[in-house]
Amino acid sequence: FDDGTRVDAAIFLADHVVPIDSKFPLENFRRVLDANDDKERKSARRAFVRDVKKRVDETAKYIRPDESTFDFALMYVPAENVYYEILSAKDLFEHALERHVIPVSPNSFFAYLNVIVFGLRGLDIEEKARLLLGQLSRLRKDFGDIHSAYNTLGTHITHAQGKYNELDVKLGRFGEKLTDVATGAALPAGGGQAALTGE
Repeated sequence: FDDGTRVDAAIFLADHVVPIDSKFPLENFRRVLDANDDKERKSARRAFVRDVKKRVDETAKYIRPDESTFDFALMYVPAENVYYEILSAKDLFEHALERHVIPVSPNSFFAYLNVIVFGLRGLDIEEKARLLLGQLSRLRKDFGDIHSAYNTLGTHITHAQGKYNELDVKLGRFGEKLTDVATGAALPAGGGQAALTGE
């Protein structure tokens, strides 16, 4: 980390880091197993719980989202029976979760990693889906703009076609009249001869 602190292990997933602490105290747990009576066992268990809570608090110090860690850390418990002891102590497990520290054992370690990886894939899919929806929204808007312009152009073309047909008819009639004038067909019958002969 920036302050020189070193975590026991780190797993890099995407652009983030999963910090893992593996310095786990076992002395008082052995005392629980070796206790000769209930009083000694209870005393050793209380000491064990204190040890674990202290380790949890130490592990929580590795959670540094501002330095690209996830908002949780894994606390590696080296033995399954110790791990089950932690799970059975409700207040101890809740203490860990409140500090975003997840205890893992040799058997559960890779299971948790798989959950994390699948979760990241889900986030990746969600992000891609969000980007895709954004692109579709923009394409939909562009299509709407093009469709509107197309309809406007079609209206102008239809109007122009109507004007063209109207002018075509008028031009045809004008051409016919011009031809009539040129050939004399437009003059009154006999009018031209009468004018020339003076009759």
